[in-house]
Amino acid sequence: MWSLLCTFSWQELRRHPWRAATAWVAILLGVALGFAVHVINQSALDEFSRAVRSVGGQPDLQLHAMQGGLPLALYRQVAQAPGIARAVPWIETSVLLPQADAGQGQDGPTRQTRGAAQGTALRVLGGDALLMAAVAPALMPRLAEGSSRLDLFAPDAVFLNAAALQALHLPADAPAGTPVAWLQNGQRKTLRLAGTVAAAAGPVAVMDIGALQDLMQQWDTVDRIDLQLADGAARSDAIAALRKLPGWQPQILVQQPGDEQQRVGEMSRAYRVNLTVLALVALFTGAFLVFSVLALSVAQRAPQFALLAVLGTTPRQRMGLVLLEALALGLLGSVAGIAAGTGLAWVTLHWLGGDLGGGYFAGVSPALQWSPVAALVFGLLGVAATVAGAWWPARQAMELPPAATLKGMGGGAESRARAWPAVALLAASVLLALVPPVAGVPLAAYVAVALLLLGGMAALPWLLALLLRSLPPALLQRALPLLAVERARRMRRATTVAVGGVVASLSLAVALTVMVTSFRSSMMEWLDAVLPAPWYVRAAGGSSRVDAALLPARAAGAIGALPGVERAQAMRTGSLQLLPDQPAVSLLVRPLQGPQAQQLPWVQAPDPKLVREGIAVYVSEAIAQLYRLGVGDDWPLLSKAFSHETQEMQAPAASFYVAGIWRDYIRQFGAVAMDWQDYLRLGGSPQASEIAIWPQSAPAPSFAEMQARVEQAVQASQETGASDAPPALEFVSSLALRERSLRIFDRSFAVTYWLQAVAIGIGLFGIAASFSAQVLARRKEFGLLAHLGLTRANILAVVAAEGLAWTALGAVAGTLLGLGVAVILVHVVNPQSFHWTMDLRVPALRLAALCGAVVLAGTVTAWLAGRQAAGTQAVLAVKEDW
Repeated sequence: MWSLLCTFSWQELRRHPWRAATAWVAILLGVALGFAVHVINQSALDEFSRAVRSVGGQPDLQLHAMQGGLPLALYRQVAQAPGIARAVPWIETSVLLPQADAGQGQDGPTRQTRGAAQGTALRVLGGDALLMAAVAPALMPRLAEGSSRLDLFAPDAVFLNAAALQALHLPADAPAGTPVAWLQNGQRKTLRLAGTVAAAAGPVAVMDIGALQDLMQQWDTVDRIDLQLADGAARSDAIAALRKLPGWQPQILVQQPGDEQQRVGEMSRAYRVNLTVLALVALFTGAFLVFSVLALSVAQRAPQFALLAVLGTTPRQRMGLVLLEALALGLLGSVAGIAAGTGLAWVTLHWLGGDLGGGYFAGVSPALQWSPVAALVFGLLGVAATVAGAWWPARQAMELPPAATLKGMGGGAESRARAWPAVALLAASVLLALVPPVAGVPLAAYVAVALLLLGGMAALPWLLALLLRSLPPALLQRALPLLAVERARRMRRATTVAVGGVVASLSLAVALTVMVTSFRSSMMEWLDAVLPAPWYVRAAGGSSRVDAALLPARAAGAIGALPGVERAQAMRTGSLQLLPDQPAVSLLVRPLQGPQAQQLPWVQAPDPKLVREGIAVYVSEAIAQLYRLGVGDDWPLLSKAFSHETQEMQAPAASFYVAGIWRDYIRQFGAVAMDWQDYLRLGGSPQASEIAIWPQSAPAPSFAEMQARVEQAVQASQETGASDAPPALEFVSSLALRERSLRIFDRSFAVTYWLQAVAIGIGLFGIAASFSAQVLARRKEFGLLAHLGLTRANILAVVAAEGLAWTALGAVAGTLLGLGVAVILVHVVNPQSFHWTMDLRVPALRLAALCGAVVLAGTVTAWLAGRQAAGTQAVLAVKEDW
């Protein structure tokens, strides 16, 4: 076998190097894209986890509140609890490092944004320098040259990590005393640089906890407490002792050190897996291209294989020879693909960072993490795809009849098409689509997609036979159509290959196009629902993690009373950590009841007939899935989160029930919406984080006029005697927010578009190669037709008509199969991965253009190959049988 590979196969490679190179490039691209996406995501995840460990420290336990902070009195009790060696309190906020031109803004019909909206978010941590070294050494301040030791506790001293220095355009050795300005709760604060910290994360600043308490005016609470256990103390015993403390509250969570890293992995797992699977689509289409190239090679070498059979090679040896050729091709392509994927990953990480559009690793610039195990897995996938693509050509080489092939009579009788394999595969696909995800990953749905594609391909022979039997008799009364139909009927296998090539290439492209279009259309409808007001205003320098930027309590009323304003509504955003092993969920507070209630994009709208005791909340689809809630269900876990507020008010514990479920495309792990008045009755602060403004329709004030009036109203609404200056405000129109959201969406799917384009390109090339194989293998047939009196134009007309008919049929079948795959992606893969649903949207024009490109590629290729095959050599080829 080795000698045949070195002589017989090597001569074929030397005669047609472009053919092997085409298949090699297809495997190379498929492996390179899949491996590069995996390496980039894994490198970013490792770097992000390292940053979390760096900032989060190395405690044995961490205490958090479900919402808000921990009472400062509790810290004293925890520090003296049995089994606790050290307790380190922390407070945290987020501020904005404004750009030099922040505040100038833009004004126009399509983008209206004013205020300090531009800048870099800076995470500020306040800790005790005497205690933090043991639990968070990366956050321990390092004094700059010229700084005093007392700067560790100075009220205006700040210590920055390398990312923060870079964001402020400061050198790594910036001198002590360098001014550091930021926006906090809309107020400009100026501090001085006293040193650095080693935290390897995004921009981070560290201050003394007392200094940050004064800056935030937060003297009664801390955000978390890091604990180190005493030697020999059991973790379970320490937790039990903590729960017995007098100041312990039901809303306090005890977290393990690995919980935060686990949440980071869970938040991005679905995105990483889906992107890797999408990258492997190129490998699937590459396998089809391998099939086409080897089918062409086997078809052209059929007499040589027949001669080998006459000389003594067995059918299995012929099949093994083709599979060995594919194995060698797959090994070379996979090795080159791993090398190319490594280079692509390095370039991407070096120039673009570790975020591929999902936003999970934004701002992370990791080093490349190369895994030999991952390289082996993706290399084996490339080899497996190559061998799978070579299986049918290898079977053809094994089954060809030597004598008939040497006489140019083709391969024997066609077997009868059977429908049951296709029915079995399609039924299995439907059943697997109903299986729930495994560890948050829709593995069964991916298998369902694969079985659906295989079932559709398996049904093609039976569908083709059914189509041929249903052709009108009038079509068979003309010579040229009769030639095409009879050839398709008597050589159904070859026709199925031609149609199957189109289906394999087109179905996934259709599915991805429909999925992206459905998501974008649903996103636009969702934006219309969640942005009902034309204008919005918030304090600059806010944070989605904590309530760091709040407007005065009377600001909404003052803005609503302005001339030219129809109404203004206060809204607030917070965060709830309901379970220690789950990511935090968002709390959205806005008017949801009464005549001026805001509407949410309902999946299950509130039922007016539903009358329950307790407070109504409205949860997103992610909350309903992750916490297994339905409309009308009680939610005691949320009652625990608000237990501190009700205890302070000396009121009975609040009870909550789910009154509606809505769609949310921003917060993957869920959001809870609550009416503004209910929130105030629970003891919530009346300060708003955002105000929605509806201007009067006539006369409508300009954006600049409204900005000036709102700034004056916010200034006038401040409490009497407030020492702070009026907060800097960020103004934005709903149109600008929509445009920004859609730009983020398109950036998130940019990688998807590129991977889809590569897969479509490989598929179109595979269609061309497949039709070339079919036509060039018919040279003797064309010679015989020429001897029977058909002109070259007649032959080309038959070939072009066949190409047009079979590509059109394949385009229809591929589109239908792609729509079936899209249904699984939209209604199964997407909800199981990201916990939200969307409506199926079919972009008819784009699909028509895609089908037109496929039909054009097949028809033109068949015609060009027919010109070559129907030349003088076709007439002379008949002499081989004399």
